[in-house]
Order: sequence, then structure tokens, then C-alpha cells
Amino acid sequence: MNDRKVLVVGLDCAPPEIVFDRRDELPVLKGLMEKGLWGKLRSSDPPITIPAWMVMATGLDPGRLGLYGFRHRKGYSYDGMWIANSKAVRAKKLWDYVGEAGGASTLVSIPPSYPPYAVAGNLISCFITPPGPGKETTYPPGLMAEIEERFGPYIFDVVFRTEDRAQILREIYAMTEKRFEVMDWLMTAKPWNLFMFVEIGVDRVHHAFWKYMDKDHHLHEPGNPLEGAIIAYYKFLDERIGRLMAKAGEGTAVLVVSDHGAKRMKGAFCVNEWLIDKGWLAVKERPSKPTSIDDLAIDWEKTRAWAWGGYYARVFLNVEGREPKGAIPPEDYEKVRDELLADLEAVRGPAGETWATKVIKPQEFYEVLEGEYPDLMVYFDDLYWRSAGTLGHGTMFLPENDTGPDDAVHAQQGIYILADPKGGRTGRRDADILDVAPTVLDLMGLDVPREMKGRVLRPATKG
Repeated sequence: MNDRKVLVVGLDCAPPEIVFDRRDELPVLKGLMEKGLWGKLRSSDPPITIPAWMVMATGLDPGRLGLYGFRHRKGYSYDGMWIANSKAVRAKKLWDYVGEAGGASTLVSIPPSYPPYAVAGNLISCFITPPGPGKETTYPPGLMAEIEERFGPYIFDVVFRTEDRAQILREIYAMTEKRFEVMDWLMTAKPWNLFMFVEIGVDRVHHAFWKYMDKDHHLHEPGNPLEGAIIAYYKFLDERIGRLMAKAGEGTAVLVVSDHGAKRMKGAFCVNEWLIDKGWLAVKERPSKPTSIDDLAIDWEKTRAWAWGGYYARVFLNVEGREPKGAIPPEDYEKVRDELLADLEAVRGPAGETWATKVIKPQEFYEVLEGEYPDLMVYFDDLYWRSAGTLGHGTMFLPENDTGPDDAVHAQQGIYILADPKGGRTGRRDADILDVAPTVLDLMGLDVPREMKGRVLRPATKG
């Protein structure tokens, strides 16, 4: 390992349409672009916070990690479920390689990092940290006491699916300000070669305020005082990033990254309602009020498929010998799955409009497939339509999210900006999230493991 320092600035959910298209309003990020290498960063499949940050940190895709979102089925039971946390990630991360080479890392709020785990350096856990006292949230364990003695209570996340937008905004700023105060101190108080953090406030401000900014949003309110809330937060963030960079020193390589992008939510599609109408899901009584799939009285002997909601849909088949009351003969698995895939791709919007829906067969999509994967992964209308896990709304198409106010969905394209003081990496080049880990290792003079499929980010060659 060389003696170079690398600062990785993680902006959860930051899209090219803000960071690049409005860079004149963000002088620090614009300055990094002008002297560095930058472009769109294609997210993982699925483009979800968990697994995307771990894809970035390990250089391995979700299939190899066995992470397909926040929650996963527990085996093939109908009601068993587990929530992803740090213990679910067994692969080596960037900071493990740094530690093995004798270096130290400072890691702040990188999902999933709760429960906190031992690292060569210092770690603060992320937004999935449960509220309330009495739990470890840092490594080493005494670090949080040291932080709170200087800065007061640390804020891991905010409640953002609520109608009280003014309160959301106050809490996002308070969380971000606190995080940067702590990081300013960590930057000089603790030794490090790699310093990486993730600001979840970017994601929260998108979900809570996108409709006010985006004139194409179906719920846009022209002239609303909150119209500038998102860009104002970016300006605040830009200034704080600049201050942190100054503490890191001129010789530090800076890499700004997002795990995925963002765009307006057109609405939520009640996929389980659709599955009932199409004869895939059988219920003993159809609900007359909004009901979670988890609370539905399902006739499993007659059910062939059901789904979980989220920014994308996870669809499960009910297979004989696999599920407790399977209805699909194993020999018909592929034929039935192809039939369902075709039905899903043919779904049209509320006005009969064609959707750009993508349906993934995990077994054919990933080279290696670990963990509890769904039978199909569905991006309705290129992710513009969220998948609603609830049903009983009296319609398949909801104008808003079914689990609380939410204006935005995830987009496949995030961003990266790499400013290397040693030069040689300038210009525009789009990249993949798998390229981040090899690039950081390369900057630090470490070998890139063969299992990492990404490539080191350098200017595109001509000719």
C-alpha cells in the first residue's frame, strides 16, 4: 500500500440531473468535475440502498452477496422473513484490504453497518440503527461516548414519510450538520488512510420534496415555498463537503459517489391486486380496505404466485415440494415462470399506456446466486411505478406510495466524480458501481482481487 489518502463522499440517491445538470450552483462539486474524471454510475440490480453500498464496497454483485433488498424470505416458508444488516455481509470490503495492508479507515454511516463490527480504524453505524439507548453503535465501542461528550446525541436517520414537511427539513439539516461536525473532528483526531461516509439526508430530501422541485411530477404544486428545498440542501451539502476536503489535505484523492439515482414517482402499482385478477393469487376473502399481503387470507393450494412490494417487486412462485402448499409441479416451473413473466411485461398503465417494464430471472441474470432470491424481479415502467405490496384500495393504480408520503423512486443511474491530485484521470466517462472498489484499491496501491468484476476508472481510450 502506498501513502496516499482517499476520501470517499457517499451521497445516497444523488442523481446526475442534479449533481451534473445544476453544477453551477454547486461550486465544490463543479470544481472536482473540472479537474477530475466524472460520469454516470450505473447502480446494482436491484438499485436499492441495501445492497448497492455493499456492492460498491466489495466489488461483488448482489447475487454473490446474497442481498436483494432490505428484507428476504427465510427459506421457502410463507411468513418467515429476515432483515438485512451488517451480519449478512460476509465478503471482504475495501477497508478489510486496507487493514490487511497495515492501514486504517474511518467509516461513517455506510449501510449496512449496524450492528457495528471490528475494523482497523473507526466505524459509526448507519441509518438502520434502531432508536433508543443501550446499544453499541460504534467501533471501538467507546467511540460514541467520546463523540456524544463533544457533540451531543448523534442522529442516524429521520422520519421522512410524514406530511409535516417543515419538520422533515429541520431534522434532515440537523442530522447532516451533526454528521459533518463529527466527521470534521474524526478527520484530524483519528488516523486514517481511507475515510468514507454516506449522507442519507440526500435520499430523504428527495423522497420528501421531489414533487415540489419537479414540474413534470403529477403532484407538482407550482409556486410552493418548498420548490427550492432540494437544491438548497445540496448547496448546504456542497459547502460542508468543501470544508471536509480542506481538512483532508490537498494530496488526498476525493471520490464522490451515489448508490443509485432518483426520479419522480408516477404512482404505486398494486401488484397483488393484479395477481388476483389474473388468477395467479387466490384469496379466501378479497379485502375491502388497504391490507398488507402479510395479513391476507391466502388460499395457498390454489395460489401460483404472490409478491412483495417496494421500489421494485419481488415475485415468488408456489412450487410443489419447495413451498409448504405448493401448487406448481416442479417440472412446470420454467413454463409457468415464462408465462408470468410475459404477463408482467404486458402490464399497461392506468390510461392504457405502454410501460417500459423489466423482468429479471435471477438464475439467468447473476453469474453466482447466493441467499434467498425471488423467482422474478420486476421494475415496473423502468422503476417509475413503485410496487405496492398492499391491496384493497379499490384500484390497482395509486397516485402515491401506499406506505406514507413519498415523491420519488430510485433510478438506475447514479453519479461519480474522481479528483486525483496526481492527475491522469480527467474528462467524462460513464461507469458501473462495480468499478468503485477496484478504483479505490488502485489509488491506494493495492492489488485488485480477481473476483472483482469491475475495472479501474481511467479516461476512456480513443481509437
